[in-house]
Amino acid sequence: MNPLDPAPTSMLPTSEPHRNETFQHKLEQFNPGMVWLDAQGNVTAFNDVAMQVLGPAGEQSLGVTQDRLFGIDVVKLHPEKSRDKLRFLLQSQDSKGCPVKSPAPVAMMINIPDRILMIKVSKMTGSNGTCGTCMIFYDVTDITTEPPERQLGNREPAPRRLFKIPVYQMNRVILIDLKDIVRFQGDGHYTTIVTKDDHYLSNLSLADLELRLDSSIYLRVHRSHIVSLSHAVELVKAEDSVNLVMADAQRTSVPVSRSRAPQLKEMLGVI
Repeated sequence: MNPLDPAPTSMLPTSEPHRNETFQHKLEQFNPGMVWLDAQGNVTAFNDVAMQVLGPAGEQSLGVTQDRLFGIDVVKLHPEKSRDKLRFLLQSQDSKGCPVKSPAPVAMMINIPDRILMIKVSKMTGSNGTCGTCMIFYDVTDITTEPPERQLGNREPAPRRLFKIPVYQMNRVILIDLKDIVRFQGDGHYTTIVTKDDHYLSNLSLADLELRLDSSIYLRVHRSHIVSLSHAVELVKAEDSVNLVMADAQRTSVPVSRSRAPQLKEMLGVI
């Protein structure tokens, strides 16, 4: 089964039927990027889509022409901030964690200037055992982010702002509406996305999310937490700490760092 087969209506956000319909239609039209890797994780082949996406990334990050990408470590084609996560995905053998034998696809920003790719990797087995890896990805940037903002002068374009976050659940892609998200919590190589009724794993880092979220609504209150202020329930102040109670099912109390407490109080209108 194609991991990007359209999800049933009940698994997709229903508040924007037109966008959902467009998303399902686009899934049917997607051309996947495919990269073949040898047993050491070096590139042996690209399809056209992968070359169009990863070729410019290699030229910009490594300064090498596309014809010199064959034989290169695939991890080096990605921005430095994404390399540890991709290496973890490729090297993991734990079927309960981020498996390679039957991998859990994840959302990962990997290209320059900024793309959101849904990636799946799978070990390939031959007559003598594992012989390499197949990496498949879908570029979902245009259906999960707003158009890039125009910049004056020579400034670099601002990161494209997210309006949905793609995650996998039970081999289906779900687009989570930002307005439904209560908070984000960093968990090692992943970020846990918490809504009022559920939670999901994403490979988008808190640093990536912080750049792409509306700063008037979403605030990184702690190195491990970003919260949606529209879902804040209670500000709890103690002598040496501040916590923000959120409107998820567990009424989670999120710690607020001392450096962010003044900004949070100002945004909430608390004296």
